[in-house]
Amino acid sequence: MKTKFFPALVLSIAAAVSMRAQPSFAGPMPSPAVEPDADVRREAYHQRINEVLHWYSAQAKPGVPYGREVILAKLALREDRAEVSRSVITYMKDPGTGPFWMFPVVAMSLLGQDQLTPAAKQALRDMWRTTYQVRGDTENHWAMYYISLYLISELYPNEPAETWYTGKSSAENLAEAREYLIHWMDLATTVGQGEFNPTGYIAEYAVPLSYLSTWAKDPAMRLRGHMMLDLLFSELAENSLNGMLRGPNARTDEGNVIERWNAITSYFNWLLFGNTVPPAGYGGFGMFFALAAKNYDVPEVMYRIAVDRDRDFVARDLKRTRRRWRLSDQLMPPIYKTSYMRKDYAAGSYQGGLADPIQTHVWDVTWAVPDPRGVHNTMFSLHPYSSNDSMQMYFSTFPEPMIPNLAVEGKPSYDTPTKVVGSSPYERVFQDRDTVIALYDIPPGTRFPQINGFFSKDLVNLTEDKSGWIFAQGGNTYLAYRPLAAYKWIPYLHRNGGWAKEEKNLGGQLLVSEFLKNGTIVQAASADEFRSFAAFQAAINSLPLEFKLEPVPVVKMTTLRGTRVVFTYGQAPLVNGARLDYSKWKLFESPYLNAEKGSRRITISYGRMQRVLDFSVPSITESATPTP
Repeated sequence: MKTKFFPALVLSIAAAVSMRAQPSFAGPMPSPAVEPDADVRREAYHQRINEVLHWYSAQAKPGVPYGREVILAKLALREDRAEVSRSVITYMKDPGTGPFWMFPVVAMSLLGQDQLTPAAKQALRDMWRTTYQVRGDTENHWAMYYISLYLISELYPNEPAETWYTGKSSAENLAEAREYLIHWMDLATTVGQGEFNPTGYIAEYAVPLSYLSTWAKDPAMRLRGHMMLDLLFSELAENSLNGMLRGPNARTDEGNVIERWNAITSYFNWLLFGNTVPPAGYGGFGMFFALAAKNYDVPEVMYRIAVDRDRDFVARDLKRTRRRWRLSDQLMPPIYKTSYMRKDYAAGSYQGGLADPIQTHVWDVTWAVPDPRGVHNTMFSLHPYSSNDSMQMYFSTFPEPMIPNLAVEGKPSYDTPTKVVGSSPYERVFQDRDTVIALYDIPPGTRFPQINGFFSKDLVNLTEDKSGWIFAQGGNTYLAYRPLAAYKWIPYLHRNGGWAKEEKNLGGQLLVSEFLKNGTIVQAASADEFRSFAAFQAAINSLPLEFKLEPVPVVKMTTLRGTRVVFTYGQAPLVNGARLDYSKWKLFESPYLNAEKGSRRITISYGRMQRVLDFSVPSITESATPTP
């Protein structure tokens, strides 16, 4: 669990009036057209970076010491050096601790080498001796912590143990950090990332990696940082629909789940690819990436994947759960992730079970809209599981305060029956292109024995058919939702995934089914595939479908695409008569990303273009040239 720092300015668009020009998050949607000229794209990218830095710099208030965001923006822009130095000294009088505090201080130190006064630089250096830095307990914490420790140890080489909070010398700090970072990169490129497809936590990887790729003195580590950014952003490009990252997500929150656009992933899609608008305040942490962003050139092949989609496609990835510490005989069980992307919508899922105890989103169908701001363009169901055992599985602190503390640590919905974020050990999911089947077998006595289906305020033509199917339309997407047990409707009340504790009625409904053995089927299609909405309903009602809930849920059906499926809870699905073999799952398999399990070699492709990331060397190899 972590503490996030969101300055008040991030939460208020009104502060943007201090800018000379309208910030992009309050402006029009960008054109979806592909820009073929790399120089034009690069110039637009640099303009977006400058927009972020100038917006933050403009938040400075006369006579008030600058906060860290203003300090860093002004260092990047090389402005107001005297006041920046005074503000650094003031800021360092009350040092913080932990990875979220470490990396901004590292950026100050590196950006300020030729700008800060000797007194300001000494204040920054003293902190690493006097203030113990907590490492944290999650994958993103360790990435931030060790990249920060690596870079600051390089900046101050050959210094003895007594000058560091670690009690180790510069060389020892450097060796420990390097060993962990290479181990983590090898893990991600052999058996998959643990915090995969994060809606908010992408920044916690992108920011420190951008610093590593910019400021590491060791060329090999600098290259590794660049390669991890390529991997992170190529996955973002592939898994986003018009600049919106959809599910599944190992780490997310309620706000990002219901309004798929309103996450910092949209900031990165805007900044890198120019294909959406950023959230208010550029997503908060987005500014920290802008500090070094001009040192990262967006590869042509990744831009094309993000913006110039040339087909419908299926992508299958291998990931892993968060590290388990107890109550499990597996350290990091595999996650088998499926995504199906079309111009009008996307469906995504993994096979179910616990990936992260609090913030996992297992599956959804998300549809495209002209402007996603304020739109809840998604559909899914979940078991709102809450358990002290699952918390103990993933955290090593004392068990008694685990669940109560979540309400005051930024996860206010965890222990509530109407939540819309979370994974469950009693959910199993199968996906075939745009058909998703979720089955539930909940033991008696389990907390919150119900299934919640999310129905957006932005759906139209909602129809409860006598067949048992519920039909609706979102954008240019027709949707069919089949609950497998009786249900009721309640208003959806939103608890933001940040610090807000109040419930807000933002519109929309929850379909609540209070049966232990249960299930959901969702089938999507483009509206232009049918003469009318009625024709879509007729096609769904004509599909062969059988199901039973005892002794365990079983669905036998033929999908809209003609695939014959037999899915039994607790068993591998049968697809056209053949049992699905998860052991053959590759690390990446799609038209755009490909890698064998265990290979440490990822190929990013678009048409004739290829970019190969080989972490065993390390090296980046490019081939072919783009066709205008």
